[in-house]
Amino acid sequence: MAAAGAEAAAAAAAAEEEKKEKRLPEGDPESGGDSEDEGDSDSSGDGEDEEKENEAEIQRLEEQLSINAFDYNCHLDLIKLLRQEGELVKLRRARQKMSELFPLTEEIWLDWLKDEIKMASESSEREKVYELFERAVKDYICPEIWLEYAQYSIGGIGQEGGIEKVRSIFERALTAVGLHVTKGTALWEAYREFENAILETAQPAPGSVPLPEQQQMLCSQLEKIHTLFRRQLGIPLLDMEASYAEYEEWSEDPIPETIIKNYKKALQQLENCKPYEEALLSAETPKLAEYQAYIDFEMKAGDPARIQLIYERALAENCLVPDLWARYNQYLDRQLKVKELVLSAHDRAVRNCPWTVGLWIRYLLAMERHRVDHCIVSEIFEKALNAGFIQATDYVEIWQAYLDYLRRRVDFTQDSSKELEELRSAFARAVEYLKQEVEERFSESGDPSCTIMQNWARVEARLCNNMQKARELWDNIMTKGNAKYANMWLEYYNLERAHGDTQHCRKALHRAVQCTSDYPEHVCEVLLTLERIEGTLEDWDAAVQKTENRLARVNEQRAKAAEKEAALAKLEEEKAEQRKQSRAEKKASKKAKKTRTGDKRKAEEDDEGEWGQEEEAEQPSKRHKGDGDVLLAEEEMEVETGLFGRSGPETSDHPQNQKEKASTSRKDIPKVLHDSSKDNVTVFVSNLSYSMADPEVKLKELFESCGEVAEIRPVFSNKGTFRGYCYVEFKEEKSALQALGLDRKVVEGRPMFVSPCIDKNKNPDFKVFRYSTTLEKHKLFISGLPFSCTKEELEDVCKAHGNVKDIRLVTNRAGKPKGLAYVEYENEAQASQAVLKMDGLTVKEHVIKVAISNPPLRKLPDKPEAGRASQFAAPRQAYGARGKGRTQLSMMPRALQRQNHPVTKAENGMVQNSPATSSEPSEEPKKMSNADFARMLLKK
Repeated sequence: MAAAGAEAAAAAAAAEEEKKEKRLPEGDPESGGDSEDEGDSDSSGDGEDEEKENEAEIQRLEEQLSINAFDYNCHLDLIKLLRQEGELVKLRRARQKMSELFPLTEEIWLDWLKDEIKMASESSEREKVYELFERAVKDYICPEIWLEYAQYSIGGIGQEGGIEKVRSIFERALTAVGLHVTKGTALWEAYREFENAILETAQPAPGSVPLPEQQQMLCSQLEKIHTLFRRQLGIPLLDMEASYAEYEEWSEDPIPETIIKNYKKALQQLENCKPYEEALLSAETPKLAEYQAYIDFEMKAGDPARIQLIYERALAENCLVPDLWARYNQYLDRQLKVKELVLSAHDRAVRNCPWTVGLWIRYLLAMERHRVDHCIVSEIFEKALNAGFIQATDYVEIWQAYLDYLRRRVDFTQDSSKELEELRSAFARAVEYLKQEVEERFSESGDPSCTIMQNWARVEARLCNNMQKARELWDNIMTKGNAKYANMWLEYYNLERAHGDTQHCRKALHRAVQCTSDYPEHVCEVLLTLERIEGTLEDWDAAVQKTENRLARVNEQRAKAAEKEAALAKLEEEKAEQRKQSRAEKKASKKAKKTRTGDKRKAEEDDEGEWGQEEEAEQPSKRHKGDGDVLLAEEEMEVETGLFGRSGPETSDHPQNQKEKASTSRKDIPKVLHDSSKDNVTVFVSNLSYSMADPEVKLKELFESCGEVAEIRPVFSNKGTFRGYCYVEFKEEKSALQALGLDRKVVEGRPMFVSPCIDKNKNPDFKVFRYSTTLEKHKLFISGLPFSCTKEELEDVCKAHGNVKDIRLVTNRAGKPKGLAYVEYENEAQASQAVLKMDGLTVKEHVIKVAISNPPLRKLPDKPEAGRASQFAAPRQAYGARGKGRTQLSMMPRALQRQNHPVTKAENGMVQNSPATSSEPSEEPKKMSNADFARMLLKK
């Protein structure tokens, strides 16, 4: 027996050495070769330079980790360089630090294990490798690591109890991953091969008669192999048919019917599992939907071992998905309830997703459920506080969970105890922590209603019979801005009613009637109910008088607010009507001016007498259109200027004349009105450069990539200059939709805005903003960036923490950077990790701030008061339908302004009230003839 064991140990050790040689990486010193002798001096020089670069990079990475220890990719780069340089001590230290912070992936563990295996020669070193394997199998359930563990243990079978240790490791491996449909077969075969090797060494020499002890060992070993075959054939695994055929060939006896029955049943289970396995093989990462379907299938089948395995398989590929961890832990908590298994899963969950407060809360509950030592629970809670949650309310939740745990430890039958003092101390620390740490980071405590202090007050009142402390706490709650809410007062009243006295109840309700602003009627009703049941006549009279006075003031305030609201609404209607009238007048004015300009050009070709007749014929119609003397004055200015020689003939070669010709060419282009029926095939382009030459040509080249362009209609001013916006009409609707993708594209140094063509008159509330204004947990908001930071540079920084889908640098309308950016990741997990690792990072000597994108709600402008509204309503209309223009210079003679437009003083300066838009009635200005107007100009 001893000889057989020794031979088996020798054979296994030889096989292990052979495997170790195969595992040596290329370029390893033990792999032999004369590569150093073959190199020349140039290559050695290059090697020295590369070595210096690597040392500098190693130093930089170590400094970076000293600043931010949670930089996952920095850990990976450091380990890779140290392994390349052969720095064994530093390499072990780097791997150890990373494993303390993060669960390591299968690849990282296998590299680490293989490096340690190569250097483990003595038994003490082998024990360290065993310890490393034990740590590795706890992070994730990986068939490859278990197989490597079992094979490595074979090399130690020569030691005392070595064979039993190998069998123990194989049995643990089969329990963990033996049910793996696609990878479990390799473990079963390795286990059988090991037992077959033991069987071979136990065989007697040819021609000899085995001793009874040898015969007994042979029978025992054969039974072990039979058992392994039968166990394997009862599990649905790939290539089951080959295993069955191998068993038939190996076994000298026919296979029992029960084994055949179990085999067929497993085959049927395999057929049921195959669609889900095939879906996983064909799906792309992260395969969440496919895994969830597989989990649902196994949950219906109800086999706990298979359910646990499929969850572990899903988590190995989706370790950063908090919801998956939460569902797995919930299943373990409610179904399996095995302490080691449950706590291990919870620990791995919070190490993978430390930013998810729900996982920490479930971990605390699980530890309490399994009666873990208090010091360990407190230690885990402290780790949770340092996990870097992304919302202020997360800290309130974790504190509340810990306080609940501490409260359940207290024996309130005793007047005082160590646990009670610890609970009170924790309550006080929680309040201070939210006020200092959380409010400093998030600009809010996360607990506006003071729920923690409310619970503290309930504990003091109900469990400790300390109403004095409860009243002090509630007084503190009310001073934090909660005194105006009726529900807060009623909460305090109910506590006082249950554990206090009537006097304090009455006092609280009287204060509530005075302070409540949201639902004072409710508080008044509660006060009257109290006095109706318990109060004296004097108490009743006082309560009635107080409530009547309070409700009278409230009703008066509400009436005033309603009147104010109605007045503002009426004012808004009047302003809207004025804007509508102003637009109509402006439109009529432009139309009349265009008609006059055309007639004047025609008149230059006719004789002076005919021009005079047309002039006299047009004047009544212009007055009828409501433009008054302003248009007449402008036209008469042009006529008088020509009459008095102020616009004499100029040579055609003058540059100014050429510029006027260019402008005239633009003016001569007939205005093409937009057809609203073509809105679906048209986009509106704005924020273009005013100096853009030939915008039709430039934009056509730009938009032809989206589809066939039917027409481009740039908008020009009256002087013929480009106004920076245009309409682009396509042949097909899909081309217009594709053109929206060019929004914010930089054209001649400015971001071009491309938006759908929407009639604002029909849709006044329509606003084009393609970015979300709500919380997006997969997107980051970065501030404090240097203005010189480019999109590519920022991407290099961000992609180290996950897959970046999009980066948007925020610029102003001129295209200049504002030092802000939005970075979109594939999922919430990557974004949360990036926040932890990038917040406070230095980029080009600028410390950046990184947070989850959650833009504040846009505050709508408050409605102006009546007095201010009337003061500003009229002047605002002077700007026209498009608002205030680029210049406020008047193009009208000052003498005419003084006569027709009295100036009123406003808060922001001098505002001109035109007769058409002023809200105050004014006298009709004196009519001036053309001759009067000419004489006025000559006097000037």
